[in-house]
Amino acid sequence: MTIRVLLADDQTLVREAFAMLVESAPDMEVVGQAATGREAADLARARRADLVVMDIRMPDLDGIEATRLIAADDDLAGVKVLVLTTYDTDENIVDALRAGASGFLVKDTRPAELLDAIRTVAAGDALLSPGPTARLIERFLRSPALEVTAGPECLSGREREVLTLVARGLNNTEIAETLGLSPLTAKTHVSRMMGKLGARDRAQLVIVAYESGLVAPGTL
Repeated sequence: MTIRVLLADDQTLVREAFAMLVESAPDMEVVGQAATGREAADLARARRADLVVMDIRMPDLDGIEATRLIAADDDLAGVKVLVLTTYDTDENIVDALRAGASGFLVKDTRPAELLDAIRTVAAGDALLSPGPTARLIERFLRSPALEVTAGPECLSGREREVLTLVARGLNNTEIAETLGLSPLTAKTHVSRMMGKLGARDRAQLVIVAYESGLVAPGTL
């Protein structure tokens, strides 16, 4: 299956460089380029993108507000947003994830890592640059709670184990290996947890685990 990627950045040279990189991958294609956040939101719908690589600092509408528009649009429910920016700050990370982004990387990421990140986010996994992860958790613990419908107390013992491993950054295959499950069973547990907790994606599962005290800062 080919991942349909939309690139949003106000710098033409940056967009073109990313486009060449994405097109070099056999499992991806660039379906559009946007120079503003509003254009990104419009093109995500018009071009039927699977994933938007979103810059933050853009004219007309910034990347965070564009992400919020995409996440709030029921017609774009399957569209993932990977924020890629030079501005690696706590505020940007928190705001991007709260707006609906499923991943956050800085622009000095190596090309191969960016392609892997696109695959990871497109597959439904959350992804954060290693550097800001610890600060992100600390910041969320001081922020208003996420609007989820329930806490970990509604989960089964096995689901709580899976949630702990999700919070520590393991993907479904790694969770399966750790707990002696099949990858499909691990994926099913994650999907059920999202339904029980009212979480949108794995990024929110991570934050729920930390806000509830199921996982403590510093245990990553």
